[in-house]
Amino acid sequence: MLNPVMSVRLPVVAAAAVGLLLASCDRDAEPVAPAPAPVGPAVSGPATPPINTALDRRELLSAVALAASNYAAGATATTANSLVGRQFDIRLAFGCEGAEASPADGAGDGLARWSWGPDRETIRLGLTPGDWARSALIAGAGQDRWEAVEGFWVARPWMAADGCPSIRADPLASGPIAPSPPTVGLAAVFETGGSRLGRRNGRAYTHTIRQAGDAPLIALDAGYRVRLQGRVAAFPDGRAIRCRAANPNQRPVCVAAVQLDRVAFETPTGETLSEWRTG
Repeated sequence: MLNPVMSVRLPVVAAAAVGLLLASCDRDAEPVAPAPAPVGPAVSGPATPPINTALDRRELLSAVALAASNYAAGATATTANSLVGRQFDIRLAFGCEGAEASPADGAGDGLARWSWGPDRETIRLGLTPGDWARSALIAGAGQDRWEAVEGFWVARPWMAADGCPSIRADPLASGPIAPSPPTVGLAAVFETGGSRLGRRNGRAYTHTIRQAGDAPLIALDAGYRVRLQGRVAAFPDGRAIRCRAANPNQRPVCVAAVQLDRVAFETPTGETLSEWRTG
């Protein structure tokens, strides 16, 4: 027979046990904060190299091709030309087929060339900009705004690469073959009343390579380079490139207006032989 005292204590003990169990469950349900992550020294990766945004030969020729197409089709630009204000850095190969004499009349034709000196003891590099101020491409576009316009032709505009072509003339061909007339040029413009620094006024850029010691002087088979650097300017109508053709079946001749900062003669590997800066 159950003791009356024990019958009273059993519910109390049971209730206490349940309370302890619930308290234990509450403690288990409490969130546990994660251990803090170890803090170490900041690690910086390699710096991202700056992107070269200067207009190169390939981009220039692409822009000229589009301008020539628009000109031939009679299309007119409705937005500001994105080339205006951009820096450019263009290398022009010359002397790829050997020595070449300068024009007999001494007038600048905007093409670089090299020639031998007396007894082949020197090599003379030369480039005389053309006087384009009164040319048909500039006429009506900047006579009042520009005091002088000096022109440089881009030889072989069908080549995107800035080196010499790998094609050689056929030695069995009868007679010399005249090169195609130039159709792409850079017009260095000088504002009326502006600085005359950098103007050539008919003077050539020249550099002389001299024989060192008794070793014979050897011309480079890969020719030499003219490097032109500066900023793209704009014609009065806001365009960077102007084109003209005398006949609809002729390829338009196009020139880009530029402001020159530097002209240099270089070797094919980029070694500077001489340079001229405007500032």
